[in-house]
Amino acid sequence: MANETLEQLGNALEAAQQKIGAVAEEVSEQAYNELVAIRREKLRGLQEAGNDPFELTSYPQADFAAEVKESFVDVPEGEQGRSVCMAGRMMSKRVMGKASFADLRDTTGNIQLYVRRDDVGVEEYQAFKKFDIGDIIGVRGFVFRTKMGEISVHVTEIVLLSKSLLPLPEKFHGLKDREARYRQRYVDLIVNPEVRKTFEVRSKFIRHMRNYLDERGYMEVETPVLNTIAGGAAARPFVTHHNTLDIDMYMRIATELPLKRLIVGGIDRVYEIGRIFRNEGMDPKHNPEFTTVELYQAYADFHTMMDIAEGILSSAALELLGGYEVEWLGEKIDLTPGWRRLTMVDAVKEYAGIDFGAISDNAQAVAAAEAIGVELPEAAEPTWGNALYACFDQRVEEKLIQPTFITMYPVEVSPLTKRSPQDKRLTERFELFICHSEMANAYSELNDPIDQRERFVKQAEQRERGDDEAEMLDEDFLTALEYGMPPTGGMGMGIDRCVMLLTNSSTIREVILFPTMKSLDGVNKKNDVNNTASEAPEKNVKTESEKIDFSKVKVEPLFEEFVDFDTFSKSDFRAVKVKECVAVPKSKKLLQFTLDDGTGTDRTILSGIHSFYEPEELVGKTLIAITNLPPRAMMGIDSCGMLLSAIHEEEGEEKLHLLMVDDHIPAGAKLY
Repeated sequence: MANETLEQLGNALEAAQQKIGAVAEEVSEQAYNELVAIRREKLRGLQEAGNDPFELTSYPQADFAAEVKESFVDVPEGEQGRSVCMAGRMMSKRVMGKASFADLRDTTGNIQLYVRRDDVGVEEYQAFKKFDIGDIIGVRGFVFRTKMGEISVHVTEIVLLSKSLLPLPEKFHGLKDREARYRQRYVDLIVNPEVRKTFEVRSKFIRHMRNYLDERGYMEVETPVLNTIAGGAAARPFVTHHNTLDIDMYMRIATELPLKRLIVGGIDRVYEIGRIFRNEGMDPKHNPEFTTVELYQAYADFHTMMDIAEGILSSAALELLGGYEVEWLGEKIDLTPGWRRLTMVDAVKEYAGIDFGAISDNAQAVAAAEAIGVELPEAAEPTWGNALYACFDQRVEEKLIQPTFITMYPVEVSPLTKRSPQDKRLTERFELFICHSEMANAYSELNDPIDQRERFVKQAEQRERGDDEAEMLDEDFLTALEYGMPPTGGMGMGIDRCVMLLTNSSTIREVILFPTMKSLDGVNKKNDVNNTASEAPEKNVKTESEKIDFSKVKVEPLFEEFVDFDTFSKSDFRAVKVKECVAVPKSKKLLQFTLDDGTGTDRTILSGIHSFYEPEELVGKTLIAITNLPPRAMMGIDSCGMLLSAIHEEEGEEKLHLLMVDDHIPAGAKLY
């Protein structure tokens, strides 16, 4: 029996490096299960003794940690301090014979508890000693200052309000645990109280925005999430089905068209703060569902919208952060009012060296773009406007750090915008960029129903050419315009990105409480290569190798010709670590990788594998690349090398798997 016990202990120690779930401490699965079993046994004992904490329905919480500590006043010796009744989660416990200390955390912060057997009674004290970290408790007592100077509560009564059946992690750290934090935000909020501050800023920012617009006479409304037409933006919608009506419906990709219908109806200043849904890729700046504000003002134009965008963000920084200076994505940003306003033509001339103002011919414009390595999207017509926009998109946007309004967009990329009276190729539109991120998009709204129909038709033609993000033709919206819409300024602003700016968050997942995450249960997974325990923390147990059926697999035949050895040996195959991976704007296929190749300088490689992988699942992986290929321009971005993949055919469908290797292999390791 002793040998069996030693063997069990040995197995437990050997397994101690594997984490069992995002909420498990770094202990073995066996030890973790034992901890859970002990907690459940404690609950069973309480229930059998008639002390089931889950039967309690309320507790008279009247005092909170932050206020108690802020208002504390020392009392003369011999007198008792302020009486309090508090409740919260027990975050630590230090039992020392007849007296113990514990930390209580409520919604405002932490406060120390001093629990003494002689004050709470023998039975209550014995019960308290069995409490676990993470339990929800209620206490009564009086406030005092310990000899060490810490403001604490001298407990006279303590009660268990809810039993924590799972042990809390000691802390989250590292990239892989960031994934766990997003999946289990409730645990993240418990063990990382600073995370709450981000969402407090978010809440305050939305409240600030509402107040800002309400004070200017705007009316807040709600419009449908489900629509029979997806309109108001160039984006791919989510499709669902209404069973009763037996029709497919789209989750909204924008609130623009319903809100402009209200402008037609006479609500001259209107806005909506709401969730938007776009069936697109995920990266540090994009989540499939996100929050925007869209606002429209009759008898105004895009200049008015610029003033509002600047006013909302600068005043929010001053009110919430106490000043105009913020830091974001490693850059110091100055939000002091008076932001730069620059036409797209001038921006391309300044940053890319092409003066589109001196070009009038479509072919000449496209040639000028190609001369600097800019490629037009496949579905785009070879026009002056598309060439201008491609140059801006691929050569200028990344250079805009300080707040900048880029104005006067080509009509080809602005189907809902009023043309410029000075140049009919351009529209009265702006986008606001801060730290090369789009923060807001605004128009002098198109109110000519005939022009609007023509642009919808062009968008429909683009859809037929394969652009599934082009606008759909909305007959009812055209009917609304035919009743007459006044000159109108409109704007959409991304709330998530504004919060990222105000909280110095590098990824949108930090500012969304429950971001969209890849499934861990095997449902709807595609190419789930290297599904390690770190990616599925709650199932962090090694199992036997999955049996794979290769009977339907077809591979290309081997090359029969010999390759010159000297030439082949000059190919530099290296292990590279994925530091960042994002979808390339305007491309449905390309992913852009930022790689550590061991040289100390980041390497950029583009790969057309977006149909097989989402960017988020590749960050942190170790891949194999050829690093000494000449740079190749793709969508205006130089791709310096090639990532290696394994490709085969299965039942007539191409399958692709990136070559991923052990993370112990360092960046830059050469393959022979």
